[in-house]
Amino acid sequence: MGQKDKDKEAEKIRQLIAIMKENDLVELEIKHGEDKILLKRAQAFASAAQLAGPVAGGVVPAGVTVPPPGVELPRQDKPAENLVEITSPLVGTFYAAPSPDSEPFVDIGTHVEPQTVVGIIEAMKVMNEIKAETRGTIKEILVKNGEAVEYGQVLFRLSPEGCG
Repeated sequence: MGQKDKDKEAEKIRQLIAIMKENDLVELEIKHGEDKILLKRAQAFASAAQLAGPVAGGVVPAGVTVPPPGVELPRQDKPAENLVEITSPLVGTFYAAPSPDSEPFVDIGTHVEPQTVVGIIEAMKVMNEIKAETRGTIKEILVKNGEAVEYGQVLFRLSPEGCG
C-alpha cells in the first residue's frame, strides 16, 4: 500500500470521526466485506460528568475519562491522589518509542506538555500518536512496549504541574 493510499485511508477515518462528533455518537462500526472498523469516543463519559456538575478544579483534561456519578470505571490499580490518567483512545498495539532501536518517548520523571507525544498506538496498520494533553510529570507507566491495549485503558499517570 502506497503513501497515497494510506493518506486516503487516514482521511476517511478523520471524516468518520467528524461525523461521530457532529452527531454526538459514542460508537461507530462499519463492515465492508471482511473489513471492519470500530471507532469509540471517551467524550460520552465527560458529557455525563459535565451534566452532573463541576469536577475538582472545574476542568477535565482531554484524554481523561470521567464517568457519570455512581459509575466507577475498572482500574488496574488505585492511583495515588492527584494523579491524572492518560488513557488509550482506541484499541491497538502500544509502542513506547518511534522505532525499535530508539529511546522511549517518556520515562518516569519526564516532564510533559500538552503536545508531548507519550507513545504510539498502532491500529489497522495506522500509527496514532498519543499526546499527554496536559502538563505534568510522568509518575507511572502502566503498559509495556508492544502490549495490546484496549479503549479507555490507563497508559500513564502523571502528576499535574504544581502538584509535585
